[in-house]
Amino acid sequence: MVATEHQIYLASSSPRRSELLTQIGVRFAVIAADTDESRLPDEAPEDYVRRVALDKARMARMRLPTEDARPVLAADTAVVLDQCILGKPADPEDAARMLRLLAGRTHRVLTGVALVLPTHDWTAISASRVTFRPIREDEMQRYWRTGEPLDKAGGYGIQGYGAVFVANLEGSYSGVMGLPLFETAQLLERAGILSMTTDN
Repeated sequence: MVATEHQIYLASSSPRRSELLTQIGVRFAVIAADTDESRLPDEAPEDYVRRVALDKARMARMRLPTEDARPVLAADTAVVLDQCILGKPADPEDAARMLRLLAGRTHRVLTGVALVLPTHDWTAISASRVTFRPIREDEMQRYWRTGEPLDKAGGYGIQGYGAVFVANLEGSYSGVMGLPLFETAQLLERAGILSMTTDN
């Protein structure tokens, strides 16, 4: 018998995505989904985040038994400056390089969301614009020592210390965190999941 303790699977180990799903009352279980996140030649940033999110969800779906029809949710976030995608920094120098690029400028944060069922695939994209204030070199070094930039696209987290750099945000705060709740809720509603969460 298929267990009923969760409604969906989350193909992400990100604690931020787990927190956001919990925020809207969705019961979920985390499932691993290792995929190649390399960008294809000439691939637009929007296409990239959509494809990677869908690949993650499909990969996780393949790990489940056939009789388990619960949806798999996955997301992928990219920080984009001048069509260049800034990934996770490799070291302190890489993190400082990214912050120098972002400082005093406006960049985009794109998050692709995918919901995969045995018979359907649905995707959505959240696009936000984030403007940073100027950042001093000593601030960059102190920020690295917090440990926060290491696993963050673009080398910063808006939900943590990185918020002090953000002068303006146009779009989705949860999308910049890594899981846009508006788009995610729409997909879950299409799958008949969200209506179950509103009875709480």
